This record gives sequence, structure tokens and C-alpha cells, in this order.
Amino acid sequence: MSAAIAELERAGYAMEVGAVQGALGRSAVQYQVGRNTGHVLAVDAGSTHVRVRVSTLDRRLLYSRIGRLPGSQFVLNEAISHAVSEEVHAALAQTREAWGPLQALGIALPTHVIRPNSGVEDSRQRMIFSAFEPPEGVEVLLENNVNCAAVAEQHYGAAQGRTTFAYVQIGLKIGMGLMIGGHLVSGFNGTAGEIGHLSFPFAPGLAPEPGLVERYLGAESWIARVRDDWPVHAGPPPETPVDLLGAAEAGNHAAIEHVERHAADIGALIATCVSVLDPGLVVMGGGVGASALLLPKLREVVGRLTFPVELQTTALGGDATILGIEKLTIARVLSRLIGAER
Repeated sequence: MSAAIAELERAGYAMEVGAVQGALGRSAVQYQVGRNTGHVLAVDAGSTHVRVRVSTLDRRLLYSRIGRLPGSQFVLNEAISHAVSEEVHAALAQTREAWGPLQALGIALPTHVIRPNSGVEDSRQRMIFSAFEPPEGVEVLLENNVNCAAVAEQHYGAAQGRTTFAYVQIGLKIGMGLMIGGHLVSGFNGTAGEIGHLSFPFAPGLAPEPGLVERYLGAESWIARVRDDWPVHAGPPPETPVDLLGAAEAGNHAAIEHVERHAADIGALIATCVSVLDPGLVVMGGGVGASALLLPKLREVVGRLTFPVELQTTALGGDATILGIEKLTIARVLSRLIGAER
């Protein structure tokens, strides 16, 4: 062990930071990753905000910032790319020599990320570079934002200790990240978990359309339906999902009714996913899905429509995506560094 640590110290991959003395025996020397291992820059390029997190390979936080977008962006576009450019350059301006080299940049995207040779060309992932140019010579990792949240929940959140589960995001958009046997499932085209693309509805005289389920369950459509159906005696209609959820929590009967109705619709969607995947656990996240107010109705509907499954809300909230892309980026760098030394 001493020889191995000495080799890592010579390479600048490990450094001594102190010692601990127990009740018996010799003192133990403490180490942390060294300067030469460098750092990573993780970005959550969301639909309403851009989060940036700079950290060492042992996840010591060096810098973080959140930038708001000019309104909600339903698709990955130049506005998001501009915001990413601003936030990344702000982070790079804070770089210190003690941080070591920037090893990789990971970006979580609000779109599916196609895989090489998949034969699929319909992805907006390249839009992230429409107004943003990554630092020269730095490896860039792209991943879907909901997949990143699933990774984070497995390592730090509500799915710790679970190798098979689904993470379902319900907010401005909807999506699912799927872990099977400890592995993130991306699918042949990189589109696994794109439940927002499900055809909907199924009913006599109606033709299913791709993506209509997302437009129906998404936050903006939901609030539009609520406002159209809001009774005069219930007070001013809510402007946002946060307003509606707050009113329901405060006991407003109209708000409670609309939240339960929406939860029932979401429950039917989750039941469909459970019937196909049997994940054992579904972690709910997103601006709407993370609300504990939905859980009772979700459990009732899913329990009635499909196989047994555990339903929990996210333990990480809005940090899930940034922590997930950080984890994936660090793993990519560690794989490269270890492989280079073999």
C-alpha cells in the first residue's frame, strides 16, 4: 500500500493532508486526490435555469452558480446555449492554479442524446454549441438531463442501494431515466425513457399523436386547464404550478381537486411504464413531480392499475441533474486517468 501511494504521490495524483491517531497502534496518514488529477466542470442546461458546478475528482466543491433563463424554454435552443456560454466562462474566470487542469466538461441536456451509428439524426443536442464554444482541448460529455438525475438518485438520493429503478420527471417537460441492474439504459438510439414522446390519446374517433402526452401533462398545459376551470368562489386563479401546489397545501378545495386530478393522470402514465419495465421503485422528480402532495393519489392509481411498485419523491430536488452529470463526468475522467497509467 505504501508503495502504491508513493507512486500516486510522485504522479501528483495523491497528496498527504494529515494524520489520525487511534486508541492503539500507529497513526494513519490521510490523503486526498492531488493537484494533477485536476477538476471537472458540470453543467445543467435546463429549461428554466443553467447550473454550473466545478469540483475535484473526489467531489470537493470549488465553485458553483445558478443562472436564470429568460422565461421557460420548451426545447433546447440558442437562448440556453447563450446562458451556458455565460455561466461556463464565468466559472473558467474563477479557475485557480491549485485546482489543476480542467479534465472534462459534462453537460446535461433537456433533450435526448443520440449515440454514434444509431441511424437517428433527429436530436437538438448540437444546438448547445450554437452560441457556446467549449474550451479547446477539453473532453466534452453530453447526457440527457433526466438520465443524469437518475444517476444522482442512485448514488446520493432516494434510490441508494437499488440497482433497478425508474426516475420520472414531471415539470415543464416530462421524461424518465431508467436503471436496470445498476446500468443506465440509453437504448439503441439514445432515446430510452423518452416517455414524453408517447403517442396519446387512445380513444374512439381520436388519432394518437407522438409527443401529445407531454403537451397534455406538462406544467404549462396543466395550469392553462386549471385556469380555464377555476371557480370564481375559489379566489384568483393560480399563475404557476408553485402557486397551485401552495394553495392545495393551504387547504384550498379547488386546488386540491386539480392536484389530485393531475396526480391521477400522472399515475396512469407511471402505471404504463411499470407494466412494461417492472422497476420495483419509481422516484418522482421535477418541479411538479417532486411534490409530496401528489404521492397519495399516485400510489392509489398506480396500485390499482399495475404491478406492485414503490413510489418515492426525490431526495435531491433540483440538485439531482447537476450532481448526476458531475458523477458521470468524474467517472469518465477516472477511467481515462487509470487507463493511461496501465
